Amino acid sequence: MKNYPLWKSIVVILVICTGIIFAIPSIIYSENPSNWFLDNKVNLGLDLQGGSYLLLEVETDVLLKEELENISDTVRQISRNEKVNITNVIPEEDQIQFRFKNASSIENIRNQFINKYNYVKVVVNKNIMKIIINDDFKKRIQEAALKQSLEIVRKRIDESGTKEPLIQRSGKKRILLQLPGVKDPERIKELLGTTAKLTFHMVDEEDTVSLKANKAPFGKMIVQDYINPEIKYLVEKKSRVGGENLVDANASFDSNEGHAVSFRFDTTGAQKFGKATSDNVGKRFAVILDGAVITAPVIRSAITGGSGIISGNFTSQEAADLAVLLRAGALPAPLNIVEERSVGPGLGADSISSGKIASIIGMLCVCVFMILIYGVFGLLANISLIANLFIIVSLLGTIGATLTLPGIAGIVLTIGMAVDANVLVFERIKEELSKNSKAIVAIKNGFDKAISTILDANITTLIAALLLFVFGSGPIKGFSITLSLGVLASMFTAIMFTNFLIHLWLFISKKKVIIL
Repeated sequence: MKNYPLWKSIVVILVICTGIIFAIPSIIYSENPSNWFLDNKVNLGLDLQGGSYLLLEVETDVLLKEELENISDTVRQISRNEKVNITNVIPEEDQIQFRFKNASSIENIRNQFINKYNYVKVVVNKNIMKIIINDDFKKRIQEAALKQSLEIVRKRIDESGTKEPLIQRSGKKRILLQLPGVKDPERIKELLGTTAKLTFHMVDEEDTVSLKANKAPFGKMIVQDYINPEIKYLVEKKSRVGGENLVDANASFDSNEGHAVSFRFDTTGAQKFGKATSDNVGKRFAVILDGAVITAPVIRSAITGGSGIISGNFTSQEAADLAVLLRAGALPAPLNIVEERSVGPGLGADSISSGKIASIIGMLCVCVFMILIYGVFGLLANISLIANLFIIVSLLGTIGATLTLPGIAGIVLTIGMAVDANVLVFERIKEELSKNSKAIVAIKNGFDKAISTILDANITTLIAALLLFVFGSGPIKGFSITLSLGVLASMFTAIMFTNFLIHLWLFISKKKVIIL
């Protein structure tokens, strides 16, 4: 083929062969391939392979209660410093009321409190101070909690090994979660149902009276044991170091305690942990997870390396799950499952079958039309169309994209659009042949003159598909991905591969004159 550059022939053959090879894993689809090559296949979405659908709601009311508790602790501390007794505390839904023994220093307490909390409303009436949380602050808490929960849920799901989950916001305080291929979501529900708030507190073993009376003094709290709720500990309310300073956590094994979780703090956490352990040698240090003491070992010596081990009679799976939770971070508030659905694979099988039928019928109709109108050139365009499909499938598998039902619609649409470029080229060739041009000249001029039109039409479609991907979600993204890949593949096959096939046909047939 002296009229077709060698480098173009090599590029076309390499691309087509690569497309066919990398489409094989998706064609011979296997659920659990042991071969790395066969694992490089198209991921099926929830609507095609079935799975689980969860709708989660963030309990923002818990955050408001925690904020009221923080406010109460702050006011109590200020009043203690001012040596003013609080006779009564009345917490309500979005406010808290303090009654002082006298009003001598109430304005001073108010001013000190406002310096720390400038987003609340403080009303003073004689010896009563009322603190009200406004609506703007509630909205800020709700928005921040939802964003943080969304990121942590995403981290936990990714750590669990679930492929191509859909995680997105739904409404003011809900999170939509779709898990393709997950038939039994119990482990996922356990991971998401755990807040994983980890804190380290010093244990007070001297005040046995308060512990027996089950009434914690100011600055302390009573926490039950994680395994045996009947065992209780009196610990400092203020934590010495928290899970927010953790940078890594992994399941490990302790020779004495069995399965455990090793952890490592950042620089700040390591300093806090080192100071707490060096100042309290011989005392017990409680590790509290979600309001329960996992373990409370005695500090034998200062731990200054910023790392340690949490043991608590864990199983192997429990240790692995706890490590996942700690690495992902603590949820700002608990998550409730408000809706749960399981999508069976039968619906997906029907969808795939319908998609195959639609694709085959669409392709047959297009192929018959092209052969009837353009003859041999139409047959070459059909070969190019088949190669286009192989390239699309291989690209979907290579980039790890998820194929959904709208994605199948995008592929079917691409089949119809893919021959548009060939039609433009063939019509240009017809025009050149009508001018009594030689076959080679007509083909060259036909492709050259059609390229600008093909690029304009496909680039505008590609821009629209990219905008759908950026601003869309779920099914819309699935459609835009297959449409974008289809546009790119069709531009290559129409401009490069069809041109190669035509020159190859002329070379083999030795034709000097062609009729379209």
